[in-house]
Amino acid sequence: MAYTRGSCRLRLLLQMAGMRQAELARRTGYSRHQISNWVNDREKMSFDAAATVAFTLDCHMEELYEFHEG
Repeated sequence: MAYTRGSCRLRLLLQMAGMRQAELARRTGYSRHQISNWVNDREKMSFDAAATVAFTLDCHMEELYEFHEG
């Protein structure tokens, strides 16, 4: 069974971590604009970006997006 990436859960994960987008940008080296694009589902994270964000938020990469069968 194949899975596809759905909506980004970064907004929720940031709230749970008590972190703002600007802080995530500072900690990861990605621009605030890039973080905003991910949070608002304008772009999908690359594998490397997802690994960096997950490490920074102390979560698993799979938690960054909703996944759907199909």
